Amino acid sequence: MDTLIIIVQLLTSLSILVVLHEGGHFAAAKWFKTKVEKFYLFFNPWFSLLKFKRGETEYGIGWLPFGGYVKIAGMIDESFDKEQMKGEMQPWEFRAKPAWQRLIIMLGGIIVNVILGVFLFIMIIWIYGSSFLPNDQVKDGIFVDDLGYEMGLRDGDKILAVGDVAFDKFDPGKLKTGIILNDATTVLVERNNAEQVIDIDPKYLSELSSYDKKDYMIFGPRIPFEIGTVAEGSIAEKAGIQLKDKIIAVNNQPAAFANEVQKLLKDKASQEVLVTALRNGADTVDFAITMDETGLLGIAPSSLDNYFTIEIEKFGLGQSIPMGFAKSYGFIADQVKAFGMIFSGKLKAKDSLGSVISIGKLYGTEWVWSRFWNITAMLSLLLAFLNLLPIPGLDGGHVVFVLWEMVTGRKPSDKFLEYATMIGFVLLIGLMIFALGLDIMRLF
Repeated sequence: MDTLIIIVQLLTSLSILVVLHEGGHFAAAKWFKTKVEKFYLFFNPWFSLLKFKRGETEYGIGWLPFGGYVKIAGMIDESFDKEQMKGEMQPWEFRAKPAWQRLIIMLGGIIVNVILGVFLFIMIIWIYGSSFLPNDQVKDGIFVDDLGYEMGLRDGDKILAVGDVAFDKFDPGKLKTGIILNDATTVLVERNNAEQVIDIDPKYLSELSSYDKKDYMIFGPRIPFEIGTVAEGSIAEKAGIQLKDKIIAVNNQPAAFANEVQKLLKDKASQEVLVTALRNGADTVDFAITMDETGLLGIAPSSLDNYFTIEIEKFGLGQSIPMGFAKSYGFIADQVKAFGMIFSGKLKAKDSLGSVISIGKLYGTEWVWSRFWNITAMLSLLLAFLNLLPIPGLDGGHVVFVLWEMVTGRKPSDKFLEYATMIGFVLLIGLMIFALGLDIMRLF
């Protein structure tokens, strides 16, 4: 069921993006009285799931959910319809239109994706606001994982700034973003009631962006291990551990926070442990437990909102509009930076690439509308950015050829466009297969 929820979210989002992107090309073509022969959601090699014809256009749904297309008459595209190009040029064909009209037709999908991304960000900010954990509520400081410790952070630190940016809102993601994209080289913390600057080794730029390290938290807020979940039939339930019990020691070693309890229970598979807890805030209860081979008790601490007040900042529509534009610009700017770092070798392509499998994992196993629309907005802007790249087979490749014609007055030959599109198409398919292969290997 969890996998089904992810798949439905992914297909819904992709359907919205593809239909609107291709709809941008379709609308621009129709505006300039250019014949559109096909409009497809998803690709349809060999057969279609659904198709019907209305007017001069065949509409349909393909079975391969890697995109979609509009087949515009008189245009060299991934359909490689050579026969049509051999015929006499017709006034309703793409190739018969002036360069400026062809440019607008090719940019139509990109423009729609940009508009959609900005619109969704504006609506998300206006409707849902911005939820955050104020950093000053994290009075017990942070806990760090192995990578965070290696970087120089310590349990109990209170993060004050990442680089030159104040850490007013508690968000572990800001550390990765600051180091990878914003060239942050220091973290300012409060340790033992004194401020201390931690220098970040440049090697962590690639470490933090590597796929192997993507699940590392680096740090999180320290909270007590008050039981919030006891799995039915678990070792903990059989031992008598109850909701709201607060674990304070393991094998007589004190543990004030959840991360300390987890460290003490680590590597205790098939061993006997003594867990000490407070019940009702006063009574001390001991549990002698023989761990099974999994080394898991079947318990989890209460959620963060039991310890902190998550604040929601609301904005009017007038405020949301410039914020939506700013968020969209920031997202695109980050993609441009990341792309530049891949080409310069600072980031590894294999750690940054992903297929529909990686995208699907972003949605989660629970349908949360704010998250769904946020991911859709980001994917829309990412689709616009990627399609603008000057690669034959993508919109950006066609744009480059049209701009060349407008500047030089010389139109590339149909044969040149055909070969260039074929090369670009093969490169894109190869990249998609490579990304899919990476994701499959990651699964195992």
